[in-house]
Amino acid sequence: MSDLDIQIPTAYDPFADANAENSGAGTKEYVHIRIQQRNGRKSLTTVQGLKKEFSYNKILKDLKKDFCCNGTVVEDPELGQVIQLQGDQRKNVSTFLVQAGIVKKDHIKIHGF
Repeated sequence: MSDLDIQIPTAYDPFADANAENSGAGTKEYVHIRIQQRNGRKSLTTVQGLKKEFSYNKILKDLKKDFCCNGTVVEDPELGQVIQLQGDQRKNVSTFLVQAGIVKKDHIKIHGF
């Protein structure tokens, strides 16, 4: 039996290369616009993934003025700075970011129901 090479199966992670930081997958930087349900009909719109070179407070001020809603900039340990707006402002925010020249249309991902 010494002539036989016995191979012990090892665990294989199919997502290991996708999670690697230097992999080619997911190199595009996206701006994610999400909606979060609060209670009843109330909801929040969050914007994350904007470049750090932009002033989040100035963008928030323009968003609040254009859409007549309240909002804030929240510091998240994993995601960095996130803009939160009251109400469902997903389409409004995406058109504003494209028209202002902050983000190209193909770099925006809109999430939600």
